[in-house]
Amino acid sequence: MEETLTANYVDPQSGEEAKFEYSNVDSFEIDVNKVVQVYGICFMGEKMIIVKSKNGWSLPGGSREKGESIETALRREIQEETNMEILNWRPIGVQTVFQKGKEPFYQIRAVCKVHPFGPFVSDPDGDITKFKFIDSSEFKKYFDWGEIGEEIIKRAILLRHII
Repeated sequence: MEETLTANYVDPQSGEEAKFEYSNVDSFEIDVNKVVQVYGICFMGEKMIIVKSKNGWSLPGGSREKGESIETALRREIQEETNMEILNWRPIGVQTVFQKGKEPFYQIRAVCKVHPFGPFVSDPDGDITKFKFIDSSEFKKYFDWGEIGEEIIKRAILLRHII
């Protein structure tokens, strides 16, 4: 792993505090059993896809179901939230989440090339209400995750043409 970026976070709804440690990676050499969430920085052509939930705009992704591989979880989450098929993907980062009184867990970041299966109807969980194509340089108009978020998007933009 390369340089680790750190950030502190307080959940605005629960008030729960967490510490994030993010590292760029080219492969996932981690305990897959500790991977709780997967997120894709998805591109269709030159446009990046973001999704909207009750908490605002974000990247598509979510929780890994028991027994799912990282790839299976990523493909399922992207399809559920955007009705897009992943054509190609590659790992770009791992974020370790530390919360008081809990075991650390991982969130995976991957860059993906996608193509629609058809029109978006609805997210099975009902959390995602719509998605949008944006120019990747405009992501901060929709969400700002500080230095870690900037690194994730910067790396995805850099690697999107070689997947």
